[in-house]
Amino acid sequence: MFVKICGITNEQDALLAVALGADALGFVFAPSPRQISPALAREIVKRLPPETVTVGVFRNETPSRVIEIVNEARLQGAQLHGHETAAMTAEVATDVRFVIKAVVAGSQDAAQANNFASDAILVDGLHPGSGTAYDWELLQDIPTDIRLMLSGGLTPENVAAGIMQVHPWGVDVSSGVEKAPGLKDAVKMRHFITNARDAVLG
Repeated sequence: MFVKICGITNEQDALLAVALGADALGFVFAPSPRQISPALAREIVKRLPPETVTVGVFRNETPSRVIEIVNEARLQGAQLHGHETAAMTAEVATDVRFVIKAVVAGSQDAAQANNFASDAILVDGLHPGSGTAYDWELLQDIPTDIRLMLSGGLTPENVAAGIMQVHPWGVDVSSGVEKAPGLKDAVKMRHFITNARDAVLG
């Protein structure tokens, strides 16, 4: 189970998430309470193990700017979390090693998710980062030949149920493991990662 902790804003949270077993960390460059600068992200990434997948999160940014920031911050991947078209996603994918395309559960983009040239499709609710869950039944329309990442309102308490119902390739969490916007809670992160991995074994 691929586990991504998103909305990392400081080195302490980044190192802790990795120590607890996170596979990937997300750095938000779109307007958000968790937004950070490419320069700060680069400083944090310097201190991470090379096997940690580092992902910049963008919303409705031009492909050239996405590629520029990914390179500036020395990240491995980009998450496109807006209304990016298949063509825009493909353009980013030509220069970025790992691309996640986010779609809204129940939307036309979700039903046609295999049109995007991405390494994974992240399915979120209508209001990303709000911590609000949605009906996982909406995921029945998603194509089965993709790497699906479950996101949106996940917490240590519900992640196992989500995995057992949806059978995703990965899970993504931000506000569900925070003590305040942009500040992670060590206990919540540990329980989230443990519960996600145990759900697969179970």
